[in-house]
Amino acid sequence: MRNSLLTSGLVTALLSSLCCITPVLALIAGTTGLASAFSWLDPARPFFVSITVVVLGFAWHRKLKPKAKDEIDCACEPGGEDIKPSFWQSKKLLGMVTVFAALMLTFPLYAHLFYPKTEKQVIVVDTSDQQTVTFEIKGMTCQGCAAHVEHEVNKLSGILNVTASYEEGNAIVEFDKSKTSVREIEKAINSTGYSVTNKKAN
Repeated sequence: MRNSLLTSGLVTALLSSLCCITPVLALIAGTTGLASAFSWLDPARPFFVSITVVVLGFAWHRKLKPKAKDEIDCACEPGGEDIKPSFWQSKKLLGMVTVFAALMLTFPLYAHLFYPKTEKQVIVVDTSDQQTVTFEIKGMTCQGCAAHVEHEVNKLSGILNVTASYEEGNAIVEFDKSKTSVREIEKAINSTGYSVTNKKAN
């Protein structure tokens, strides 16, 4: 019973953050197109978080509640010594699972830290070549998704600044149009697996 509770807690914790873990794994693997593969799970995230908290809370309740007298009597060997619980039934394992679940549940809050900062200096010869475009993007569900879009766009030459926001569902890109184009930027965003639905010059 306890092992099935732990397994359920782990699975739901992973499912709750899978949409944000995938972009990081895609970056590491170099397959950016897989970044949005599990974004469809995001609407169910509150459900998975709730299940994880309830399951692990129940597991801790069972582990910490005082034992009844008949349970204590059954736990003793004929010689009178207590039977030491196995690792699979220990507080240590439950604690490890709880810490791992907490890291998974909060992953969307720190996923952006896994993306390298791209510092580059772009010299604009003619200010008339500077252009700012807002790209409306479908599929971003957390800060990690936005960081993934920024990372891909910053790979292009001529990018002066890019700010992506999953809350707003967009990316504002300032660039030198003599070195790159709206089409190239849109292509870079779409390569992440998220899709540009509209674009507007600022």
